[in-house]
Amino acid sequence: MLPNSLGSCVSLEKLFLDGNLFEGVIPSSWSSLRGLVDLDVSNNNLSGGVPEFLGSFEALKYLNLSFNHFEGVVPSEGIFKNPSATFVGGNSKLCGGIPELHLSKCNLKTSSNTFPRLKITIIVVILGVPLTFCIVLVFLFRKKREQHLTTTCAVNSILQLSYQSILRATDRFSPQNLIGSGSFGSVYKGILEESGADIAVKVFNLMNRGASKSFLAECEALKNIRHRNLVKILTAISGVDYQGSDFKALVYEFMANGSLEDWLHQSVEMNEPDTTRNLNFFHRLSVAIDVAHALEYLHHHCEISIVHCDLKPSNILLDGEMVGHLSDFGLAKILSPDMLNFSANQSSSLGSFIYCYIICDKFIVEYAMGGDLSTKGDVYSYGILLLEMFTGKRPTHYMFKEGFNIHHFVVAALSERVSQVIDPILLQEISRQGDSHLQHLNSIFEIGLTCSAESPTERMDISDVVSKLCSIREKLLRPARLHHEHQTLYDVQSKGIH
Repeated sequence: MLPNSLGSCVSLEKLFLDGNLFEGVIPSSWSSLRGLVDLDVSNNNLSGGVPEFLGSFEALKYLNLSFNHFEGVVPSEGIFKNPSATFVGGNSKLCGGIPELHLSKCNLKTSSNTFPRLKITIIVVILGVPLTFCIVLVFLFRKKREQHLTTTCAVNSILQLSYQSILRATDRFSPQNLIGSGSFGSVYKGILEESGADIAVKVFNLMNRGASKSFLAECEALKNIRHRNLVKILTAISGVDYQGSDFKALVYEFMANGSLEDWLHQSVEMNEPDTTRNLNFFHRLSVAIDVAHALEYLHHHCEISIVHCDLKPSNILLDGEMVGHLSDFGLAKILSPDMLNFSANQSSSLGSFIYCYIICDKFIVEYAMGGDLSTKGDVYSYGILLLEMFTGKRPTHYMFKEGFNIHHFVVAALSERVSQVIDPILLQEISRQGDSHLQHLNSIFEIGLTCSAESPTERMDISDVVSKLCSIREKLLRPARLHHEHQTLYDVQSKGIH
C-alpha cells in the first residue's frame, strides 16, 4: 500500500514509484503535497478513482498514472487539461477527461439513430488519421533518443542496446542485481532477453561531479584496445531515460568470480569465513601475472600508451576460469601530447588519482609537485597491489599510519622475518611446500618493493615484471611437470613398452 505518511512531506517535489507492486488507492493525505512537480505511479496495481486534488496542484508538471486499475471519471482541471503532461493509458475503466486523452465518455447512451453514428465515425476518422501520425512520430522520436549513441563515445560495439533493453535485462536495476558501486556509479548484473547471455552494466550517476568525464575517459581508453586480460566492453549507451534525464552506461562481459578484492579480504570481513573462496599461492601469482600482462599491453603495445591510474583489487575481475581482467578505466589517461595537456586540466580526475594513493605516503609528491603523469605511476600501484596480495593486508590497514606504510612493513621483515608478513591463509600452504616456496615469495616481495620505490627512476619497467614473475611460475610448475613425466615413463615401462 502507498504510505499515508508521505502526506507529511510537504516539500516533496519529485516522487517516482513506477514499476513496483503497490496496490490500493492513492491516500487522501497526499492532498497536502502541493509542491509536487513530478509524480509517477505507473505500472503498479493501484485502483480506485483518480484523486481530484491532483488537479489543484499548481506546481505539478508531469503526472503518470498509466497501467494500473484506476476507474471512474478523470478530472478536467489543472494538469489534466494538458495531454502532453498527463498519462492515463492502460486503465480500461477510466472515462471522461479532455478529448485528447481518448477515453470513453462516462454513461454513454446508445442510440438507434444511424446518422449520429455516421457523424461520429467521420469525426473519429478525420481526427484519428493525423492523431495516429503524431503518435507514430512521437514514438519514433522517443525510440531514437533512447537508442542514441553519442558521437563522443564511438566504441566498437558488439551489441546495440537501448535504455529499454538494459532496463529489462537488469530487472529495472533491481537491488538484487547490484554487484558493485563506486564514486561515479553502480554495476548491475543483467541477462539479455534474446541470447540469455550474462552482462555487467555500469550505470553512471551523473549527479556526481566527474561522472560524465569518467564515462568519456573510459570510452576513449577502451574504444580501440583489445587484450585477453582487459575486461571486454560490449557497448556504450548515452541517451535519456523515461523521465527525460541524461543516461550513460557501459556494458561489459560478466565476470563470474567477482573481484580480486572479494577473494583477498572476504574471509576477514565475514563472521564465518568461506574457506572455499581462498586463493592459493599459485592462483595469486597467476592473477598477478595476468594484471602485469594487461599493464604491459597498455604501456607498450597500444598505438598510444595508456596509464590506468586506478589499479587496485576491486578493479581486477576474475572470470569463470579465475583469469584476471583489468577493469574500470574511468581515470585512465592517454599519453599523447594532446592528452597530456588535457590531463593537466582535469583537476577532478587527477585529484581522485592522488587521493587513491595518499595512503601510500610519498607517492603523492610526484603529481602534487607538478610531475608529469607517466606509466611509472601504474608500476607503483602494481607494486602496492603485489604486496597486498601476498600479505593479505590492505594499504589502508589501521597499522599503517604516521609515515609507516605497507612498503615499509615488508621491507622490515624481508629475508629474516618474512613469515611474519605473509598472509596467514598462505602460511600453512608455504610451510608444507618447504623452502622453495618461501624463496619464491621472497622474490615476489622484492619485485613488489622495487615497483613501489619512492623514486620513479628506481622502479622496474612492467615488461621486466612480467618476465620475472613468469620465471617464478615456471619454477613452481617444473617439479609437478617432472613428476608427471616420471609417472608417464614408469607407466610405459611397467607395460613393457620401449
